[in-house]
Amino acid sequence: MALREIGIVKWYDHAEGSGYIARKGGEDIYIHYSALRCDSEDCALREGDAVEFTLSDGSNGPQARDVIVLK
Repeated sequence: MALREIGIVKWYDHAEGSGYIARKGGEDIYIHYSALRCDSEDCALREGDAVEFTLSDGSNGPQARDVIVLK
């Protein structure tokens, strides 16, 4: 099982469905809306949200997958 990390949504563009997560001691991580895991249709990322995610290699570098917004 992949290690999960915690970070903060640095910025997110709802029109494009993508943004970046800031994490402690590492580079910012790209996030695409398709990586967001939620139980409701009203699932959205907002700047400053704490999130938990798994790091993966994307076509343009590291990106988040299996992202959960922490309450």
